[in-house]
Amino acid sequence: MKEIAPAFIKSVMGNTELNKSTDISSYPYNPPEPDPRATEDCLFLDVVVPEKIFDRAQNKTSVPKSSLAPVLVWIYGGGYIGGEKSTDASGLVNRSMHGDAEGVVYVALNYRLGAFGWLAGHSLTVNGTANAGLHDQRFGLDWVYKNIHLFGGDPERVTVMGESAGGGSIMHQVTAYGGNRGPAPFQQAILQSPGWYPVPSEEQQEATLQEFLGILNVNSVDEARQLPSDKLIAANSYQVATTELYSTFTYGPVVDGTFVPKMPGKLLREGDFDHNVNIMVGHNSNEGILFTPPSSRNESNYGPAIRGYFPDITPNVVEYIVDVLYPPVYNGSQNYTTSVERMALSIAEVIFQCNTNYFNEAFDGDTYAYMFSIPPGFHGQDVSYTFYKGGNSSVVDPKVALAMQDYFTSFAQTGKPKSSLGPEFKRYGDDSRLLNLGLLDITTIEDPTDNVRCLFWQQVPYYEE
Repeated sequence: MKEIAPAFIKSVMGNTELNKSTDISSYPYNPPEPDPRATEDCLFLDVVVPEKIFDRAQNKTSVPKSSLAPVLVWIYGGGYIGGEKSTDASGLVNRSMHGDAEGVVYVALNYRLGAFGWLAGHSLTVNGTANAGLHDQRFGLDWVYKNIHLFGGDPERVTVMGESAGGGSIMHQVTAYGGNRGPAPFQQAILQSPGWYPVPSEEQQEATLQEFLGILNVNSVDEARQLPSDKLIAANSYQVATTELYSTFTYGPVVDGTFVPKMPGKLLREGDFDHNVNIMVGHNSNEGILFTPPSSRNESNYGPAIRGYFPDITPNVVEYIVDVLYPPVYNGSQNYTTSVERMALSIAEVIFQCNTNYFNEAFDGDTYAYMFSIPPGFHGQDVSYTFYKGGNSSVVDPKVALAMQDYFTSFAQTGKPKSSLGPEFKRYGDDSRLLNLGLLDITTIEDPTDNVRCLFWQQVPYYEE
């Protein structure tokens, strides 16, 4: 892989010098225009129903109306700042009817993004609600529970599925209210690379809010509410585009004392969640590299980067992370051999991979776990496999794509994933096993997230509570 990368880059960049640095600090910056499709009025959902299921619901066949189909609800990812419900799910729905399978009713819902969905801080919560995006999702899930029977779906067989921020959102839905407000409005969950940046203290929340108000040139949330939506959309786009650390971590769920009483990792560890949800959870083999700053090539930048990502962690904890948890040792004894890989692993584990471990441990191994490792195993690479419909050039192994769809849809239908294209999908169990979806084969391996680093990230005080 190390020899392939420079050749690939040269094939794209021609004779550009690979190691040459360019000072861009003096370049004028013009953030992109907001997506013209973006609208404040976005809280809609789509329902895709196989014809035989819909006809049955409308009493157009002799099949009893009480024979309702399982439901699969998709919550998209996008770092809590982007995304939409419009992913083409026809391949997944068609695969759900493969052989003699009954098929699924597919639902995709929108939720508010960026400042619209995730503004927080004291100045907002005195006269508003933090985590609006989570409430949007909950409202959509409640709607599905109450109305999906009209489309032939069974409200008692709802599986919610999401990738990245979608998976991170589901993490918060499973742990909502610390499990103290009754069962979740779904029975099963598939979390793909559940992503969440577990940092924002109240001070950071307020700072992000004040920055947004400053861009709008107003002094309060009430003043901001009086502005037309296009100005708010433009300000949101500017703030997200100019935020350091790849913009992805500008907004997201925060601890609010109600919907999110504590960080979800802690709630899972303490047993404060809905224990009745049947869980499938997975991650990709190389989640962190897309979020790794180029400056990571210089080993001396690792410590400052950790402090930048986690500004409220105490100096002694930072020192432990730098020297003990991810030591600068590149002789093969660690899970990295370069400084870039060191940073990539750190980001991957704290934001994505360890979240899967928290679920496996919280449910005492009574989960289904997998790893997507088809090279390069980048974050988000598995989504095209999830929604594979043939002829997709980004899917290099159609067999794995079809097997994934089989595992997902059979899980939604029966609670037990299976596929004729792959081995038995066993539960995680006491031996920490997961299904490895690789390029050459689908095998069972030991979970690489079952490590002391994930235990550390689950317990570390990210800020003073």
